[in-house]
Parts: sequence; C-alpha cells; structure tokens
Amino acid sequence: MTTRRTLTDDAVAPPAVPGSAPPVLAEVVRSGFVEGRHRGSLVLLAADGSVEFALGDVDVPVFPRSSNKPLQAAAVLRAGVELSGERLALAAASHSGEAFHLDLVQKMLSESGLTADDLLNPADLPLDRVEAEAYLAAGRVRDRVTMNCSGKHAAMLAACVRNDWQLGTYLEPSHPLQRLVAEVVEEASGERIAAVGTDGCGAPLMAIGLTGLARAFRHFVLAGPGTAERRVADAMRAHPEFVAGTRRADTWLMREVPGALSKMGAEAVQAVALADGRALAFKVDDGGLRALGPVLARALGLLGVEGPVVARIGRAPLMGGDAEVGEVRAVF
Repeated sequence: MTTRRTLTDDAVAPPAVPGSAPPVLAEVVRSGFVEGRHRGSLVLLAADGSVEFALGDVDVPVFPRSSNKPLQAAAVLRAGVELSGERLALAAASHSGEAFHLDLVQKMLSESGLTADDLLNPADLPLDRVEAEAYLAAGRVRDRVTMNCSGKHAAMLAACVRNDWQLGTYLEPSHPLQRLVAEVVEEASGERIAAVGTDGCGAPLMAIGLTGLARAFRHFVLAGPGTAERRVADAMRAHPEFVAGTRRADTWLMREVPGALSKMGAEAVQAVALADGRALAFKVDDGGLRALGPVLARALGLLGVEGPVVARIGRAPLMGGDAEVGEVRAVF
C-alpha cells in the first residue's frame, strides 16, 4: 500500500559539492563490522515534478542501462507496431528467462515472420539464477532468445518489418528506429542526450541525468490514455511478471503498489514512478547490485511507500557459512 507524507526538514540532504566524492548510500555490515560502502546519487520528485530530495549530483549524465527500456518500447509503438498486454510488457523487459518469457519471445518473432537468427543481441543464460541452474541442468547452452533483452529486440525487429526498415542495422544509432528512441528519451526526460554508447545487448544507450530519468518515468504514468508512453506504463503495470520475473523486485513492487511503474538497470540503476507523479531514480556508482534493494526500499520509504513489499525488497542478508551474519543496509 502507499501513503503520502512530506519529507521532514531533517531528511533533506545538503547540496552536492562539485568535485566531492558521492555520498554513501549503503553500507556492507558483516558481524557488526562495516566492511564496505556503496556510494552513489539519488533523486526523489514530488507529485508536481519538483525535486524534493537529492543526494549527490543528480544532474550529471549517467547511462540508465535497462531503465531506458520503457522509453525504447514507446518508440516501437510510435513506429506503428501494434503491441499490447504481455507483448508490450516484454518489449520493455529485462526478463528472467523463465519458460513463459522465452515462449512469448519466440511467438513475437514468429508473428513478424522472423526467427531467433534475426536477433542481434548476444546469446546468454537466463538472468535469474534459479532459471539459469535449471537451464544448464537440462543440457541447454547460451541462446539469443534466453538473453534478458530478447523481448526488446523482438519488438525492435517488429518495428523494422512494419516499416520496411533494414533488419541488419537496427542497432545502429542512425537507424530510423533508434532516432525515434532518441526523440522519446529527450521528450520524456526534458533533457538533451549527453552521450550515446552501446548497451550490453548491443543497442544504443543514451545518457541523461537522474533527474531526467525520474521525470521520464513520471511522464509515462501521467501521460494521457492511448499515448505510447501511457500504453507502455499500463502494460508493464498490468503484467509485471513479463517485465522482470517471479523472483524480481520490479515485479513485486508493481504487483503490490497500485499504479507503480518500476524498472531496474545494470550497474545498479533504478527508476520508479508512483500513480500520483511522485518518482525516484538512483545509481550506485560501483554498479553493486547488492545495494539496489536496500537503497530502493529506503527511497520508497522517504516517498511514503510502506508495507511488506518494501521490507522484502530491502532485505539483503550477508551469509557466514549457513548462518546470516550481516546485511547490506541503506544509510541515508
């Protein structure tokens, strides 16, 4: 459940000092001893879109990694592809590689007259560790369909088929589809793209600030019905298991918090928007994914989101043998 509250004065952090080290977002505590720290930057937006709380430099550009996927899915819709429901959610997914994910990717390819050979993302194992172990135990090998970005790539290929665009170059920044992605990123974030790189799946990756990323997610949940942005947000929220998987925090959050839109990215990036327009985005500088849950849970708490799902997301125990001896904990 969600509750609305205003951040207290003592929760407001001092502004970042140029050139200073990013603040510590989480500590790694083992047997009562702090053995490590995760630094980063974080921004919370009020319902009206104003910055309500910030740590670190939230305007310096970062690569949002897979937190950009909803924006890429919106570009696919703008290209004229009629995706909806589970298919549209999977187009914005970093899926876990569960059987229902892989089956739907294959169906999406087939519906466009394509096969896995047309995918240009790399072959990989399932992202979810449980699924990966079962996959290997069955004697299977890395595959392009199994890679967590295959739903996005299947949707991008569908856009190429729909518009008679070249299939073999759909990952080049100059491709018409990627130019559409750039338009969505700049419109939704309210920022100019600061740099273009290459994501782990081979797709163009467009850098914006954390404030811009939070505003993009806010834009998606507040967009008018029928717009590409709102259609993506609605599909993700209706079918969160296709966005992530049965054992993933994005799925849990979108299931348990009505109207929430959530998407993580590699290198410990996370963006969330709530139904009323409150939003957050953060990045852990060292890319430590173990800090993602505790930091997300604390940020949600500052936005007034409470309940068992927040505690579940924030739990990050450290083990010593078979015993729990510590935790990764947020410290802001």
